[in-house]
Amino acid sequence: MDNWDRFQKYFLNYDLLHFGIDFSLIPFNEEWLSSKENLINLALNNMKEVENGSIANPDEKRMVGHYWLRNSLLAPNRELKEEIDNCIVSIKEFVNKIHLGEIQGTHGKFENLLCIGIGGSALGPQFIAHALSKNNNDKLRPYFLDNSDPDGIDFILNQLKPKLGQTLVVVISKSGTTPEPRNCMIETEAVYRSMGLNFNAHAVAITGVNSQLDNQALNGGWLKRFPMWDWVGGRTSELSAVGLLPASLQGIDIDSFLEGAKIMDQYTRPNDNNNNNNNNNNNNNNPKYFSNAAIMLALAWYYESNGKGEKDLVILPYKDRLILLSRYLQQLIMESLGKEKDLNGNIVYQGLSVYGNKGSTDQHAFVQQLREGVANFFVTFIEVLKDRDTNDSNLQSIQVEPGITCGDYLQGFLLGTRQALSEMNRSSITITVPDTTPRTLGALIALFERAVGYYASFVNINAYHQPGVEAGKQAAAKILIIKKKIIGALTNLTNESKLTAQEIAKLIECESQITSIYKILLHLSSNSNDSQVFRLAGTTIAQDTFWIKK
Repeated sequence: MDNWDRFQKYFLNYDLLHFGIDFSLIPFNEEWLSSKENLINLALNNMKEVENGSIANPDEKRMVGHYWLRNSLLAPNRELKEEIDNCIVSIKEFVNKIHLGEIQGTHGKFENLLCIGIGGSALGPQFIAHALSKNNNDKLRPYFLDNSDPDGIDFILNQLKPKLGQTLVVVISKSGTTPEPRNCMIETEAVYRSMGLNFNAHAVAITGVNSQLDNQALNGGWLKRFPMWDWVGGRTSELSAVGLLPASLQGIDIDSFLEGAKIMDQYTRPNDNNNNNNNNNNNNNNPKYFSNAAIMLALAWYYESNGKGEKDLVILPYKDRLILLSRYLQQLIMESLGKEKDLNGNIVYQGLSVYGNKGSTDQHAFVQQLREGVANFFVTFIEVLKDRDTNDSNLQSIQVEPGITCGDYLQGFLLGTRQALSEMNRSSITITVPDTTPRTLGALIALFERAVGYYASFVNINAYHQPGVEAGKQAAAKILIIKKKIIGALTNLTNESKLTAQEIAKLIECESQITSIYKILLHLSSNSNDSQVFRLAGTTIAQDTFWIKK
């Protein structure tokens, strides 16, 4: 139920950003918070070391420098500061030439932007592109290829075919060897060739220096190359060229984007926030860390999940523009915190599961379970105060009922859902932001990035590597080797012998992989135009037979 005194105590207001963060519906108390002061101090000290350039990713022996991207003065040496500054200058100069038409495609001034990437090279740019789109007023209209799905690739490229000669392609891959963006790039190149167009004359690379993609772009005479640094992970790269270039090409104000992140960092950085007079947590008797929203956010995660990921984090932004926020945060949080081992090598199976969609849509989807089902979650509501994305002070919303607008309804749904969950002892955090502008979204990204870093210190894990992702890539590579063996074995048969999956497994000496072999054969036979593999259904799946037509 409503508790005004508790709300005042646990409501944090950042005046410079017009951010409000309400922790009053997380049922921790001062005693519990005080018991975590050693963890808090450890996390603050660890964060200082990260920003000072320590090796924060011990597995890969790398610094972690995404905080420097919005304030290059924090970089540990002059060379890194200059690299960051020069990259931003280079982005602005290139984008200006694109917008002015000084750099054009084969058929004229660029009007469309095709971004090719995956993971952090796609989720952040997609989130920002959707959240900050001006629709028909975008400088370049953004499209994305982020998966090795042939049908998905066709869906996007078929839309772009009539205007490929005015489409700028930005390929984002640190190594240039990640299969999904490489595959999408190859497919895109093929479509350009089929239209009689030179792909290289429309292409830009964002990649590591001297990577395979970097060399391809250099040797192919691509329009431009921008850096990806090994001290910036994919999931924290939105404020690097990975996010800034696509956003700027779309017409988004990247200076405001960076400024919002920088201001949030000032509030949530160790020490800085304690000396900032522009924040107000309404209670001067609270410990200093109460004014650090990232620390408080990480503490709320720790409290609700028991420091072991025992509850899921549900993200509910009540704004259509923020529908992709939960997908973005899934990677940022789950790839950072989902770890088998802690920094001491102990098996801990850490993590924090994240899912969500948008309000009030979710009230007709999964809120029923949130209120009355298993209590294995806590919610973060995102409230946006400004109803419409317009600067027209004369524009008034239509009243759908006397004195009530659609925006009033949306806030009513948010506050009502929040209260309904609280009545059933379902915890929640509410983040209130003024609008969906570059400045606000930069701040929101910076808040969650730092909260992830603090939480990782609480549970003693490396938030900056992803060995599980690499294991998945290696397993996929092995599957492709098996596929090639299957094709080779069926091709080498002297006649059109029809073999079962088990017989094929024995033939290629992979009898421990029969299930995978059967699945591969099903896929091959479903795409017989490409593979020439056919299937004859048996009485059971074990009796299904496969062959290649000669």
